[in-house]
Amino acid sequence: MVMGNWWLGRTRGRYCYHSEFLIRWMTSSRRVQDRSQKKRVHDLEVATEKWKIVSKIIYLMELLKQEPEMVIPVRSLENHRRQINLPKPHRISDFLRKTPKLFELHKDQKGVLWCGMTPKAEDLMEQQQRVIEDHADKAAEYVTRFLMMSVEKRLPLEKIAHFRRDFGLSWDFRVDWVHNYPQHFKVVKTLDGIEFLELVSSNPEWAITELEKKVVRGVTGSASASASASELPGVLSIPFPLKFPSNYKRVYRYYAEKIQHFQEMSYLSPYADARGLKAGSLEFDKRAVAVMHELLSFTIEKRLVTDHLTHFRWELVMPQKLMRLLLKHCGIFYVSERGKRFSVFLTEAYEGSELIEKCPLVLWKEKVLGLVGYRGRKKKFEVCSEGSDMECDDSLVLDQHDSEMGELHVQIDQTGTLDYKDPLLWDDLEMDVGEIG
Repeated sequence: MVMGNWWLGRTRGRYCYHSEFLIRWMTSSRRVQDRSQKKRVHDLEVATEKWKIVSKIIYLMELLKQEPEMVIPVRSLENHRRQINLPKPHRISDFLRKTPKLFELHKDQKGVLWCGMTPKAEDLMEQQQRVIEDHADKAAEYVTRFLMMSVEKRLPLEKIAHFRRDFGLSWDFRVDWVHNYPQHFKVVKTLDGIEFLELVSSNPEWAITELEKKVVRGVTGSASASASASELPGVLSIPFPLKFPSNYKRVYRYYAEKIQHFQEMSYLSPYADARGLKAGSLEFDKRAVAVMHELLSFTIEKRLVTDHLTHFRWELVMPQKLMRLLLKHCGIFYVSERGKRFSVFLTEAYEGSELIEKCPLVLWKEKVLGLVGYRGRKKKFEVCSEGSDMECDDSLVLDQHDSEMGELHVQIDQTGTLDYKDPLLWDDLEMDVGEIG
């Protein structure tokens, strides 16, 4: 949020917001990497690493599933190094050998090395298909609500594809799944060949936010929240659940009054028309917080890659400096900087490093992770070998320079980034860190 005046224009009642409010509650720096180590939440960093590991494995499993015989030459996997974040000189064959419960390697008569899935992995992929099919109607609801939040009630299909795994959609959802719910949405193509998913019909019951539903169920435990429904259509006054780490007590104490003021403000529902809001105003920012809260509530891990969010800044009427807003509201969101790509968590959804409510897709992912043999310990992350049967020796700690160990190698790059480009041109690019300053 960028404001040039000392005093903000909104002075209702006895409140007048000073520019000091603009100081980020989490960090005074313009870069996530400059954030103090003390201000990082270790449990959520562990969760980030855990989901990163399993996503690499699932990517390869889905790739194999698409092959006619579910096998592929290992050399063909060279084209997928970026997707599994495995830079040279590390060998893909070494990466696969470290997960023997899921992948099998063999050479043919010509000496070509092939990769396939073990019977356990094939069974897991069948389970995944059943879980995704059971989840399809719920995913259709979330996609419809996503369209309902957008300005023009339609979104580029290529952009929605970024949220495929987050929403629990099948890998071929653009071919079949999008046509299975004609009562909710349809695919339209522009003159320049870009495909959009367009809303067909809004469901008033789906215009109720996940936060409103929690209030009705009494999950928030807030007496004031239960009576917070506004008389104005599309206007909410429900405070967001806050969850600060124990070492944030001093930060919270210093900014407690400002946080309270922000929490008490009314704001537009994510499903209301926000085009009349002034960019940079508190009303604009609070509505953006509500949009991000709603989107994260739709995801199976209550977590998203931040550059995926930035792709929708125009469609969802969100600020250009979206990362600043995420960092500022650190009681609602937590931004993990592990690796090239930042992830944002909905803090209320986690207890320690574990999700409080786990949907069947999360439980399935944990089964996959169990066969990988992952363990997280303190600031280092361990992965057990096949022979250890999930009981790692404490001395076997992940070492990214030792490719001969039995542990799964996971490359961790804390600083590298790629320039942000239009997602219609590239599929999965990282956001330029300089852009968020």
